[in-house]
Amino acid sequence: MNSFYSQEELKELGLKHYGENVLISRKCSIYGAKNISIANNVRIDDFCILSGKITIGNYCHIAAATLLFGGKQGIVLEDFSGLSSRCAIYAETDDYSGEFMTNPTIPDEYRGVVGGKVLLKKHSLLGSGTMVMPNVIIGEGTAVGAMGFVSKNLDDWSVYFGAPVRKIKERSKNILKLEEIFIAKRKEFL
Repeated sequence: MNSFYSQEELKELGLKHYGENVLISRKCSIYGAKNISIANNVRIDDFCILSGKITIGNYCHIAAATLLFGGKQGIVLEDFSGLSSRCAIYAETDDYSGEFMTNPTIPDEYRGVVGGKVLLKKHSLLGSGTMVMPNVIIGEGTAVGAMGFVSKNLDDWSVYFGAPVRKIKERSKNILKLEEIFIAKRKEFL
């Protein structure tokens, strides 16, 4: 038996949209499938959780045990984005100030949920164990090293590391040349 859903099973998930060559592990948990859009050539591995409003671009990989909590605000992964194992992205979170009660067992009128859309721009990459908080933009071509904690917007074409993350250097844009070659070769075969 294949560990990924078949095309027939993908239809039954009730996703808002999914493209061609989409591989989703049968061990992935999906909540609110009608709010999740997945483009072409995407792979989502075992033990991932996808919940809420989520949009995934072309050629994206979400490695094992990664958590995407889009809520109502949403998470967007643009083309060629990658999430290493055990990443967690939150578009919404409880207010921990003590002014409100917390957790989903409490009615909304007593909670202070805060949040904002999370955007991972094209060619961005999160290292294993990275956590991204609400209302954050990860810049185009930016890489975050393992165990990073991201609570603010990150510049394009940079490398960040730490908890909280700090910029340690610029990232090569050679990826853009490789993308051009890759896309041209793909068109030859179509």
